[in-house]
Amino acid sequence: MERTDKEFEFKGGYLNGFLMIFIDILLWCLTVFCFISGIVESELGHSCAYLFVLSALLLIASIICCCGFSMLEPNQAKVMTFFGRYVGTFRKTGFYWLNPFMGVKNVSLRARNLNAEPIKVNDKMGNPILIGLVVVWRLKDTYKAIFDIDTDVSNAAGSQVGNSSTARMNKFEKFVAVQSDSALREVAGMYAYDNEDTKEDETITLRSGAAEINDVLTTKLNERLAMAGLEVTEARINYLAYAPEIAAVMLRRQQAAAIITAREKIVDGAVSMVKMALDKLKEENVVELDTEKKAAMVSNLLVVLCADEPAHPVVNSGAQN
Repeated sequence: MERTDKEFEFKGGYLNGFLMIFIDILLWCLTVFCFISGIVESELGHSCAYLFVLSALLLIASIICCCGFSMLEPNQAKVMTFFGRYVGTFRKTGFYWLNPFMGVKNVSLRARNLNAEPIKVNDKMGNPILIGLVVVWRLKDTYKAIFDIDTDVSNAAGSQVGNSSTARMNKFEKFVAVQSDSALREVAGMYAYDNEDTKEDETITLRSGAAEINDVLTTKLNERLAMAGLEVTEARINYLAYAPEIAAVMLRRQQAAAIITAREKIVDGAVSMVKMALDKLKEENVVELDTEKKAAMVSNLLVVLCADEPAHPVVNSGAQN
């Protein structure tokens, strides 16, 4: 039993296109010659029926030869069928003559971009976000692409448009767009927007784990597009933001987190400077401070170092008599 569950190379006959142009011109010349010879023989009263029959046969052969010319550029292919039966995929580049009685579906094997518009989804923590992606994809398996999904373009205006590669590739692009939307929603729901939501610095998030998330997104897309014979070579997030309804709140939260982080660094630095000052005073015997005076000094230094505004010191010139 013949297997038709995957693509294979076309093994049928084909001829050089330029050779067939010469043969076709020769057939047309023979057709005209036989037809004129028949007219001349009939005027002379000789039997000429065979000449008219021969010219008719040559005319049919010439018309058939005119219908088989085909040109194929690099990274293009023709899916060949013979009365509905798949007979292979023709990939040889150049100018050829193929059997005109075969059905031909043109497809492009070149890489294509899909720039999906940002969509609103919920991340792992339930926050509404806007996320978009860019997908680089190409056709990998011509049999699956043509026969396993609906890419019929016969209803398009004109038979030439119906058989064009562009019309068929546009249908593939719509298929990729729908599957990309589904995969993006799934991946976005697997991760939080940032670490502030998870409280775990090591967790991969949509903001920090771009490389890992792009790999997961590519894998998810290839799983969905395998049934259509399409392959995603690259998928990456190109837009990420909070949804408008929570963007202002999240901005204030980020500002508060930044202020807290800055305060923590300021306090750490101030404590270190106070300790250094006390150690210096003790080592160099500048002044002897008891516990109460040390506490007052620490308090004053911390106020000066941690204050938002410049300090205004008051100089003690001593007690008045």
